[in-house]
Amino acid sequence: MSTLCGKDILRSDLLSDGELELILSTASRFERALTAGDRLTNMQGQVLATLFFEPSTRTRLSFETAMLRLGGQVITMADPKTSSSAKGESLVDSMRTVEGYADVIVIRHPRKGSAQEAADAVAVPVINAGDGTGQHPTQALLDVYTMQKEKGALEGLTVTLAGDLKNGRTVHLLVYLLARSGVRLLFVSPPGLEMPAAITADLKKLGAEISEGGDLAAAMRRSDVLYVTRIQRERFEDPAAYERLSGSYVVDRAMIQQAKPGISIMHPLPRVDEITAEVDDYEGAAYFRQAANGVPVRMALLALVTGRN
Repeated sequence: MSTLCGKDILRSDLLSDGELELILSTASRFERALTAGDRLTNMQGQVLATLFFEPSTRTRLSFETAMLRLGGQVITMADPKTSSSAKGESLVDSMRTVEGYADVIVIRHPRKGSAQEAADAVAVPVINAGDGTGQHPTQALLDVYTMQKEKGALEGLTVTLAGDLKNGRTVHLLVYLLARSGVRLLFVSPPGLEMPAAITADLKKLGAEISEGGDLAAAMRRSDVLYVTRIQRERFEDPAAYERLSGSYVVDRAMIQQAKPGISIMHPLPRVDEITAEVDDYEGAAYFRQAANGVPVRMALLALVTGRN
């Protein structure tokens, strides 16, 4: 039987099929319990530390909500300017200090590879909530969970991923999970923001069916799910380059009316101008349901890595 007790969650593509199924089934079980109004005590007596060296709304709050829903407690560092890192404390020293306060640590940091460095420094489980342009494994997991809920199953779906595929860490792991699940992948991006060639090559080695291009409307006519990402201002050194590419794709009701019937629209949020507000009342607009799904998925992860599932 698969188990994640004591393990760090740093990359979702390193999870085995059994571990992935365990996470998704545990999330579904917790969601049913929440819907039924059950009082959960799995994490009673446990403390979660959330260390966010980068801004976050959904990820931080959903992790904290997940811990509270499980009966645990939360301590948080949501602004690095008010922590000792502003005085020059190293990440390793910060982690070793917090290890004495918490049973599990969630960290977001702007530097790629920082999550692995943090995990290597401590003995308690560490969950990566985003390390720069690197990984964001829990987002990929909740995205897969959302697609399963919206469509019933993954195998045989055609999924378009559109927007900033170069810097969009949410898609870099998601595509591996989708490829393993028999999903056809369409990549749509502005010039210069294509999916990294190394990832595309890896996916093809796995036997994934992939198409790349720039015509979003054509891709939507073929797709069961559209996964939109924003053009990320914070990843651009040249403001002019951002302004040139911002607004490359805008999904509105007119585009949905021409898309494959029943298409689901997903977005990791926050959105800027890539999905108009008029799309929000479309029944297939799943992005706020997607955000809500972060709670049961992160409940599952917290319980599993501490052996309290």
